Amino acid sequence: MHRIFGTKENAAYYNREGAYLIPVSGGQIGVVKTSKGYFFLGGGLENGESHLHCIERECVEEAGYVPVVQGKLCSAEMFMKHPEIGYFHPIQTYYYGQLADNVSVPTEEDHILCWIEYDLLKGRMYLEMQNWALEELYTKILNK
Repeated sequence: MHRIFGTKENAAYYNREGAYLIPVSGGQIGVVKTSKGYFFLGGGLENGESHLHCIERECVEEAGYVPVVQGKLCSAEMFMKHPEIGYFHPIQTYYYGQLADNVSVPTEEDHILCWIEYDLLKGRMYLEMQNWALEELYTKILNK
């Protein structure tokens, strides 16, 4: 499933492809909390990087854990005007899985790993498209 958020203006957009993991453990969902709010673990792809490599790198940087990706969930993109970047077009692919071994201290000090029950997290992700991906997780994986 793929969904588009926002309205594309007649402008030059900065396209940013990213890959994200939604880890689940004991009925709770792993997210990182920053000063802006809640986000899934992951981020933008670096030059030539695969989705899985990006998720591995970002999970270690943001949480200090090695990820176990179990499957692809969905993808989304958004057309928006970012206060610093300008016209911004993030294209995000979401995977579900788990966090395995704790291998290091997170290098992104403003990211705090939190485990939150779906009902408490629903509608609280910083990005609308990540709220939608959370709903997809609930519908396709958690509510089975």
